[in-house]
Amino acid sequence: MKMKRLKAVKSALWLLVGAAFAIAVFRFWRGLGPTTALTDLTPWGFWIGFDVMGGVALAAGGFCIAATVYVFHLERYRPILRPAVLTAFLGYAAVVVGLMFDLGLPWSIWHMVVFWNPRSPLFEVGWCVMLYLSVLLMEFLPVVLEMSKHPILSRIYELLHKFTVPLVILGIMLSTLHQSSLGSLFLIMPHRLDPLWYTPILPILFFISAVALGLMMVTTESLFSSWLYEEEYELDLLQGLGKVAAGVLWFYLAVRLSDLAYRGNLAHALDGGFGPTLFIFEILVSVIVPATLLTIPATRKKMTTLATAAGFTVFGFVFHRINVGGLAMIETTGTRYSPSWTELTVSFGIVALAALVFFWVAERFHLMHGGPMMKGRENLPDIATFRPRLIRGAVMFVTGAAVATALLPASALDGWAVVPQHVHRPGYGDIMILDGNRNDKGVKFDHKMHIDVAEGNDKCAFCHHMVKPGARATGCSECHKDEHLATSIFDHRLHQELLAQGTGCLTCHADTTKPKDLEHSRPCLDCHESMIPAGAAFKPRESPNIGLAPGYMDAMHGLCERCHREQDGGSSTDAPTLARCSTCHSGVVKPFNPLHPDQRLPQPANAEDKAE
Repeated sequence: MKMKRLKAVKSALWLLVGAAFAIAVFRFWRGLGPTTALTDLTPWGFWIGFDVMGGVALAAGGFCIAATVYVFHLERYRPILRPAVLTAFLGYAAVVVGLMFDLGLPWSIWHMVVFWNPRSPLFEVGWCVMLYLSVLLMEFLPVVLEMSKHPILSRIYELLHKFTVPLVILGIMLSTLHQSSLGSLFLIMPHRLDPLWYTPILPILFFISAVALGLMMVTTESLFSSWLYEEEYELDLLQGLGKVAAGVLWFYLAVRLSDLAYRGNLAHALDGGFGPTLFIFEILVSVIVPATLLTIPATRKKMTTLATAAGFTVFGFVFHRINVGGLAMIETTGTRYSPSWTELTVSFGIVALAALVFFWVAERFHLMHGGPMMKGRENLPDIATFRPRLIRGAVMFVTGAAVATALLPASALDGWAVVPQHVHRPGYGDIMILDGNRNDKGVKFDHKMHIDVAEGNDKCAFCHHMVKPGARATGCSECHKDEHLATSIFDHRLHQELLAQGTGCLTCHADTTKPKDLEHSRPCLDCHESMIPAGAAFKPRESPNIGLAPGYMDAMHGLCERCHREQDGGSSTDAPTLARCSTCHSGVVKPFNPLHPDQRLPQPANAEDKAE
């Protein structure tokens, strides 16, 4: 029975690893575009939320148990120390592998080591993960070296054994830093992250939840390995971890709810809708249900209840990391992202590979754990036993790779990784597309609705605050030609030609004693007052000249934000109001796809003349 169970689990793991390997080949060959559901509007997806943020949190058990044994001197937990350190090491290694998949230029990851940016939380996270991974390796090496009789390896073992405590302390410090700094990455997103998740103390919440998750991950690993190898469960130790985890979970809940109440966002959890429903589900699964099960002594002593609480906690806080990394931004950004099956397969394949390495090490080295431990090298299987295992694993690996390759989308096989971003003209009618820099990621503008809400006799003048002679409404890009740079709207050659038959240069440069430059010229509005319609929201500078038109983006923000704030009564942009960036920048404008021309917006006959 034991071998059948073990064979089934390992076969499934090798199948996942093979499928992930095949997808990895095409991901690094064809790029992110054809092998994922990621876009420019959603550059962070499942790989960041699960592989990186969730993976780092899942590996927190290493520093938790190390602190328990070496700092708090609770020696009774030493039997689960080595498996916890191994799980943490493999977890961080999986994070690095997952990050390589998500990086657009993975071969440039070494830049972080050479080109420092100390002000960046991501820089701190990268360095801490790199250093902590090295510390975990040195913490676990004695497990491998203690069985060696080679003099050099024995000396290295003795040296590492002497520095165990300093290494553990350094590991706790590094893990504390980057566990919390992962939350710091999202402090720059107050307008994207839902208020139920965004908070200045997000780094603190990340660290507290990592402690609870780390304890329950160690519990999950112990229970699963004991079940897999049909060994005796270490319930006496795991019950102690569960009791501590219950206290940490209740403390986390109190801090999070108190913070929401202090910032006035607690009532938002009862508003209904996607965000509040997501929040309530997350709190129930990650905190309330497992904390309740672990708090009651009678239920905590049962293996099934302990496993249920551990499973809820692990799933709940990984779900929390995914929420912060993307799901909790859906309502504010308007983006819709669902991870592709290739992304899910790669993530689960990395986890499967880490599990296989764990089993391989556990079966060959003495980890002092009630699970899959063999007491020495004399118990290693001989080559006759090992060969069938190797063949079975290879068959499942090849099968997984073949199935994944057959199911890959045509885009990954054909290789059109980069879809050309053709410029399309804005549609006219009720909805327009304001796309100043022609990158097909503009904003939808309801033209008719704005006409209906605008006040005054000449509603058009409110926005079209300057028009060409003889025109009623001139498009913004006629003057604001550049996305970011100011544009001169004065044509000196044209004025020379038109005024040549009259007073000539004296029309604008009346004082001949002063230089003929913009500062000493006659104000343009002396002659062109009719270009500024009555009721205009903005009037160009009247003295000494109209001069320069600001960049397209500044012009749009200057006009739109002012009106939106007035409509909001001057409310702060920290609240979900009309003045928030996500009101216009919803992220729902799809880029033009040359493979589906029918998705392009219908074009008016005179679009060339009217294009905004």
